[in-house]
Amino acid sequence: MRFSQLLIPTLKEDPAEAEIISHKLLLRAGFIRKLTSGTYTYLPLGLAAIKKVEQIVREEMNRAGAQEILMPMVQPASLWEESGRWDVYGKELLRFTDRNGRNSCLGPTHEEVITDLVRMNVQSYKELPLNLYQIQTKYRDEARPRFGLMRGREFIMKDAYSFDATDKEAEQSYHKMNQAYHRIFERCGLRFRAVEADSGAIGGSFSHEFMVLADTGEDTIVTCKNCQYAANMEKATCVPASKSKDEPQELTKIETPGKRKVKVVCEFLDIEPRQLVKTLIYIVNDKPVAVLLRGDHEVEEVKLANILGVSDEDLRMADDKEVYDATGTPTGYLGPIGLEIQVVADTEVATMVNFAVGANDKNYHVVNCNMGRDFTPTMTGDVRKVTDNDRCILCGGDLVLTKGIEVGHIFKLGTKYSASMNATFLDAKSQEQPFIMGCYGIGVSRIVAAAIEQNFDKDGMIFPIPIAPVQVLILNLGLKDTEITEAANTIYADLLKKGIEVILDDRDERPGVKFKDADLIGIPFRVTVGKNFNKDGSIEIRTRANGDVTTTTFADSVAEITTMVEKGLNQ
Repeated sequence: MRFSQLLIPTLKEDPAEAEIISHKLLLRAGFIRKLTSGTYTYLPLGLAAIKKVEQIVREEMNRAGAQEILMPMVQPASLWEESGRWDVYGKELLRFTDRNGRNSCLGPTHEEVITDLVRMNVQSYKELPLNLYQIQTKYRDEARPRFGLMRGREFIMKDAYSFDATDKEAEQSYHKMNQAYHRIFERCGLRFRAVEADSGAIGGSFSHEFMVLADTGEDTIVTCKNCQYAANMEKATCVPASKSKDEPQELTKIETPGKRKVKVVCEFLDIEPRQLVKTLIYIVNDKPVAVLLRGDHEVEEVKLANILGVSDEDLRMADDKEVYDATGTPTGYLGPIGLEIQVVADTEVATMVNFAVGANDKNYHVVNCNMGRDFTPTMTGDVRKVTDNDRCILCGGDLVLTKGIEVGHIFKLGTKYSASMNATFLDAKSQEQPFIMGCYGIGVSRIVAAAIEQNFDKDGMIFPIPIAPVQVLILNLGLKDTEITEAANTIYADLLKKGIEVILDDRDERPGVKFKDADLIGIPFRVTVGKNFNKDGSIEIRTRANGDVTTTTFADSVAEITTMVEKGLNQ
């Protein structure tokens, strides 16, 4: 490929719409262009990087015994109604009615379609296990698309679905996919962790997310310094606090004029935030629910939603008016005593003795409150975020909170879809049994963005060699010099013969422009043919990842470049 003939519309400045580094660099380097909110056209270099990821994914899925298919993007509502998800999936499901009045949707995922396919075509346990996958464009009607390829409305995804006859065999399929995912992300050159995760709208008994470690990640990962424990914040647990051995004291009401915030109240009462229980009001399906947790903790809304048996989209914090309408008390003075609405207490509250709470009276709090004596919650459960002051649930070690970008998610579905959609097979005794299912997703286009978030510098992207659009960029810095041009063209042609992916920058541009563009697009190896070639016949090879420069002769340059590329691919 010659740079002069490629569509690589690089930009000198960061686009105003871009917030995170991958979005900025993908636009600046001419990898993508926005069509409308949350949807992008992949230009030649962007598509080439995506195809590299696709190939790695395809090879590892095939290696794990999965078979590639391709399912329709448009799905009939009738299938979603069978599974029960048509009315509960949420607003991200883009629904529409065709000219015949039939309800359909653009597929954000394909559990229903694959279950229908298998129930119609697989009848016996002898045809199991079965694992089918596709690499396809998905559509989710995100309320606030942002961050470029990180959270768009339209994206490329690999989704696979396993079907087994028994739980044991389903767990074996899950394990195979877990191993395949590790190989995929290792081959993509990414630093990642597999973490326990909430199953969300997909459902199932357990799941793991694969997180690329990056400071710009939207998700918080909880890991242990001493053992292999790792979980998404939505799923993370810790060693519970021990029950206090203090004796309950007399409940006492204290005037706290104008003291509404936890920190201010604690300073006024001369106590620590861990000695106060705050009462928060959530609106859950249009009804108020009080949530109790320690003053130094925060609600994890996914955990709260799971305890209440709703989607996290079905709950939100109440505003001041809603708080007053539900309790008759202004925000800042709420407490659990005498509340006539549903009350959910965090597990930690049950271990506390003689804690402070709001008095449900403006400008007053009470101290020496005790659960069970002074109030009884409707339910108790883990609804808080883990902190780095907590201890590992497995070994008691120190926990660390880091940021990550979800690039893959695997689920053990069980019979969630097969039972509701009557997808069955005949077992060895000729008895009908529901398929035991699993599903396994990878954000193919998101991997490219995540790789950039993990690999960049002030000058541009630094692509891991396995997923770089091409492996080598040759700069001809003497376009009007016959010897330089002939040498650059010869290296270019010989590398192509060796199977090396290469771009020849043959543009009539200043060297500074070519160097800047080379750094911006992040190709792993830059080969410069310029004035040094005229002086002593030398060729310069620069490694983008670390800036190391190797000088070689024209005669040895192709062999040297080939060795460097092969070594990089095999690391």
